[in-house]
Amino acid sequence: MRPREQASAIGANHDLHSADDVWPAAAWSEYVRRGITGWTVPAAFGGAEASSPEILDGCMELARRDLLPVFVLTQFQAACQRIAGSVQSAPRDRWLARLAGGEVFGTVGISHLTTSRQHTGRPAVLAERVAGGYRLTGEIPWVTGAGRSQVLVIGGGLESGEQFLCAVPSDRDGLRIETPLHLVALTGSETGPISLANTFVADDELLSPVIPRILQQGQPGGAGSLMTSGLAAGHAQGCVDAIEAESRQRPNLAEIVGSFRRELDELQETLLRVADGRGTPDETAETLRTRATTLALQASQALLTASKGAGFVSGHPAERRAREALFFLVWSCPQAVSQRLMRDFSQCDAPL
Repeated sequence: MRPREQASAIGANHDLHSADDVWPAAAWSEYVRRGITGWTVPAAFGGAEASSPEILDGCMELARRDLLPVFVLTQFQAACQRIAGSVQSAPRDRWLARLAGGEVFGTVGISHLTTSRQHTGRPAVLAERVAGGYRLTGEIPWVTGAGRSQVLVIGGGLESGEQFLCAVPSDRDGLRIETPLHLVALTGSETGPISLANTFVADDELLSPVIPRILQQGQPGGAGSLMTSGLAAGHAQGCVDAIEAESRQRPNLAEIVGSFRRELDELQETLLRVADGRGTPDETAETLRTRATTLALQASQALLTASKGAGFVSGHPAERRAREALFFLVWSCPQAVSQRLMRDFSQCDAPL
């Protein structure tokens, strides 16, 4: 069964949908049962080794139903992809089969290497070379489901400016998982900081070479990636689904639904084509992310408007989706995308 078909089967079971402030345990168990946790894992380690377009298509469909568990899934997938792409065999042999089968949970903490805390001028996580490896000290600000994990893919930086990625057990001495943050939305993802105090990382736990700007070296899952745009598009489709349901009693909404649907269908087709390596020069990650984020915001606001006062009551699906759409303004949002969005919001004509 292809990822999209698996995702559609998950979405049909509405009992799996969770409150957005509770860890999505039921949905995650279903992901494991159906093999969704193996999408990004090579077949040699028991995974499905699905193609990039297939994975993106499946995740867009999952986001259409419920954003919270698929957001958690993307962080898990990012960990799997980084470990699968390791320059050493030890991390692959240690973790991949168990990740694919759902025996262990993994997640990533690498935003401090790209979009988060880059203004401070020194590494958020400082790495010091010692015998047999490195010692890490600092704080990783955004890690999803760290308290649920057995392995963490994290990054460190040397004073020289070089960086590296590594996979470490979450119970490593000196690694402390802080209390998750209470977020505007997706609090159930249990996202929060990790503190590192002289935490040892062995040489055979490194996933990458030690080089400058490690996340700009063509590896998957970086800031502004197609997956983030895909989840925004899927979320927007879910909002339009809700408006379409409302339109059965209010036919005047049908044109609104049709207009949104045409634009979103075209965006999703573009995302899949770009993921397959068939994009045009102007279909960059930044332009697609800007478009997807804008549509997520617009569709969620349209749903809230269509829902009237009922949608403004806490717990209504419209208010939840409106809050969730705001997440795309801050999640792995590169400066170029932020600038485009703010200029659109302000109708500023100044050049980027």
